Amino acid sequence: MHELLDPAENPVTFAIPFFVLSIALELAALRWLDHDDNMTGYALKDARTSLLMGLGSLVTSLLLKVASFVVFVWLYDHLALAHLPTDTWWSWVVMVLAVDLAYYWQHRFVHRARVGWAAHQAHHSSEYMNFSTALRQKWNPWFDFFFWLPLPILGVAPWAIYFAFGINLIYQFFVHTETIDRLPRPIEVVFNTPSHHRVHHGSDPIYLDRNYAGILIVWDRIFGTFQPELHRPRYGLTHQVDTYNLIELQYGHYADLWRDVRTADTWRDRLGYLFRPPGWTPQPPAASGSATDPLRERTA
Repeated sequence: MHELLDPAENPVTFAIPFFVLSIALELAALRWLDHDDNMTGYALKDARTSLLMGLGSLVTSLLLKVASFVVFVWLYDHLALAHLPTDTWWSWVVMVLAVDLAYYWQHRFVHRARVGWAAHQAHHSSEYMNFSTALRQKWNPWFDFFFWLPLPILGVAPWAIYFAFGINLIYQFFVHTETIDRLPRPIEVVFNTPSHHRVHHGSDPIYLDRNYAGILIVWDRIFGTFQPELHRPRYGLTHQVDTYNLIELQYGHYADLWRDVRTADTWRDRLGYLFRPPGWTPQPPAASGSATDPLRERTA
């Protein structure tokens, strides 16, 4: 537990100076680049909000680590048939890949189930795409626990799960930018890139529910959620939020969700509001076709 809580054992700690340097370099680059419109680059209030949300997420992430660590250790000690070594290069490749795959499915869930989206939508609330947006993290990371749960059973050491996830977060920071165009094709085919992640943050209908990757875009290609960048996305939510209030950004959608669940007529409808996609509403008895609004209140 000491190593788990020690900031020096977290790879993100060592990446913070590079985050700051990258933001400074991006600001300098944007100062001299031609802009398509005034939504390119940074806005002071928006960037400040993202940074404050990032600081808040450090606390909630720590709480998740502490709460889940005991469970993961028990599973690792009592249910794992074998333990992956933590002192070989190949085992770290396996663990990073396993965490990346778990991240893909967790990320897909929080976009496709409204109860998950209520937590995750805060990250997509910015209408800008820059390195500060990468720090606009949710304060409710509890769904990570359920998708990491198989990893200790498969023999991944609990502390290694958090370390590998730290590597995943560091990688993802650098795909939040408009200053990098497409990379060489072999990289674009295998890895998540700024081009792929710009699609993920787009609210255009063609970009919704696409490119959930953390490190490897191959998961999206395999599971049918890949979309190439065809044009510059419109960033943010399909129904933009006109606020910089941190509490409203983080918890406002929970209030909307609770109102819908509380006023639903049946338990089936209540579960639908919780676990169907954002924008879902109960289908009237006489209606036909899909009850899901394709322009639901979220981004892909």
